[in-house]
Amino acid sequence: MEILSQILPFVFLIAIMYFVIIRPQNQQAKKHKEMVEALTKGDKVITTGGLLVEIKKVEEHFFAVKFNNDTEGRLVKDAVARKYEDEA
Repeated sequence: MEILSQILPFVFLIAIMYFVIIRPQNQQAKKHKEMVEALTKGDKVITTGGLLVEIKKVEEHFFAVKFNNDTEGRLVKDAVARKYEDEA
């Protein structure tokens, strides 16, 4: 019985950490992955570096993108921070 009373606070601490830290991070990562997979040609995205680019072609691991001055390049899918929504 003494061992159970010593272990029980650690079990509660781990459960609290799971529901406060780990689970929300996993849900956010899953939501971000779904957003990246749903991107199509013509969508505008903001990269993790802060660049605003337009997707020209969707490849397996990359996006072919166009910058605002007609410069084209490739962007790793992991570098997409979020989708850019026009405010107008």
